[in-house]
Amino acid sequence: MIIGNPREDFFTRHFIFIGDDILLDSSDSLPDEDVVQKCIDGGLVKDSYAEVDADYSAFMLKEGSSVPEGCKTIPLRHFFWIVKSDEEKKNAVVSKLGGLAARAHGFLMLRAKYRFCPVCGKPLSDDDTFNARKCGSCGKIFFPQIEPAVIVLVSRGDEILLVKDRKRATSFFSCVAGFVEHGESLEQSVEREVMEETGISIKNIRYVGSQPWPFPDQLMLAFTADYASGEIRLQEEELVDGGWFKRDSLPEIPRPGSVAYNLIMGFF
Repeated sequence: MIIGNPREDFFTRHFIFIGDDILLDSSDSLPDEDVVQKCIDGGLVKDSYAEVDADYSAFMLKEGSSVPEGCKTIPLRHFFWIVKSDEEKKNAVVSKLGGLAARAHGFLMLRAKYRFCPVCGKPLSDDDTFNARKCGSCGKIFFPQIEPAVIVLVSRGDEILLVKDRKRATSFFSCVAGFVEHGESLEQSVEREVMEETGISIKNIRYVGSQPWPFPDQLMLAFTADYASGEIRLQEEELVDGGWFKRDSLPEIPRPGSVAYNLIMGFF
């Protein structure tokens, strides 16, 4: 990784974010140099950097920033889907361009979170070699944090298990998901999460794919599994609803671009 100055060097791709949204032009393409300059001249940019080897610049705009004329914002997770080629839609959860956007967003989040060294308290700066932050005082290097999380689609005949998260302000049902804990394998994590959240025992756990999920730091690892035994007993502090659904009568589910959508729709 070679860090460049997006305000001095020329790059062919520009990722502009407002929180977890990405800025696009009216044709769903990345914005051009003129839009970048408008954001800079308008004082909208909170942070920026560029990765020379990957040929892109990245900008985080201030919260509440107005969208430049002729542009719009969409959720970054939706961008993962709309920029896929036909071949990528068949074989990849996230396109190459979507993965690069996730990388850019993740490093901007790292820069926002890691401003001072947790060891000695001195200011951090971008490392010249790695995608990381470095302390000029004690020399410690801090790489982007990646938290592995599992998500699983459980099937029982022609029905699938879907749940609704209590902590999210959404109305959709999704697959059981949770973070991997220290000392357990991915398969053990899948089995534990399903048991803890629904009281269901599962079998035939199969890994099917993965997806970067920089909201802020997750790597989603997707699995399928078969129902083994048990009745649904929801973990009430985590879930507000859940049940078995047939694919021809699904409730509201996550939108395209998410690993849950791809699992539910059978795109793996």
